[in-house]
Amino acid sequence: MNKKLILGLLLVGLIVFLAVNFGQYLTLENAKAQQVALADYIDSNFALAASVYFLAYVAITAFSIPGAAVVTLLGAALFGFWTSLVLVSFASTIGATLAFLSSRFLLREWVQSKFGDKLNAINQGIERDGAFYLFSLRLIPVFPFFLINLLMGLTPLSTARFYLVSQLGMLPGTAVYLNAGTQLAQIESLSGIVSPSVLLSFALLGLFPVCAKWVMTKLKGTPQTGNGHS
Repeated sequence: MNKKLILGLLLVGLIVFLAVNFGQYLTLENAKAQQVALADYIDSNFALAASVYFLAYVAITAFSIPGAAVVTLLGAALFGFWTSLVLVSFASTIGATLAFLSSRFLLREWVQSKFGDKLNAINQGIERDGAFYLFSLRLIPVFPFFLINLLMGLTPLSTARFYLVSQLGMLPGTAVYLNAGTQLAQIESLSGIVSPSVLLSFALLGLFPVCAKWVMTKLKGTPQTGNGHS
C-alpha cells in the first residue's frame, strides 16, 4: 500500500479519535466553567499556562478539530485581549500552515496527476493572484477554516506566502472573536457573538480586498497623460 495513503489514513483516524474524545470538552458551557477553574492557576503560572494554551491551539487547528471558536473565546477570557491576540494569531496561523503542508504532502501529487489538465487554469490563477484570493477568503468567515487550509495545500501557492497572508488575513476576524471572548461569562451561545454590527464589520472586511483590486486594476488601465508634450 502507498506510504502516503497509510499516513493519510492514520491522520484521519487520529483526527476522528481526537474529535470524538476531546470534542465534547470544546463547548461554550465547558469553556465558561474552565474560566472560573483556571483563573487562579493562570495568575500563579502565567507563562506555563500561556505555553500550554498556545500548543493546544496549534494542535486543534492543525488537526482541524471542531471547537476552535470556543477555545478562542476562552483564551480572551483567561489571558485578556492583547495577550490572547498574540497567542491565537500565531497559533492559528502555525496550525493552519501545518494542515496546509499535510494536505500538500499527502494529496497534492495525486490530485495534480489525476486532474492536472483540468486544473491548469486554476493553477495559473493561483500562481498569479493566489495571495489575493487567500486574503479574501481569510477575511470572509463564512468559509470553513479547515477547508481553506486543505484546498490551498493542493495549489502551487508557496508555504511562505500562505503563512504570511493567513497571518494578516485572519487577524481582523480573530480580534472580533477575542473582543467577544472578554465577555465570555455573559455569552449564552456562539450565535450571541454575531450581532448585526459584527456581521457588517465582517462584510466590509470581505469587500475590502475586492474593492482594492478593482481600484488597482483601474489605475493600471488608466493611460498616462502629459508625456506626449515637448
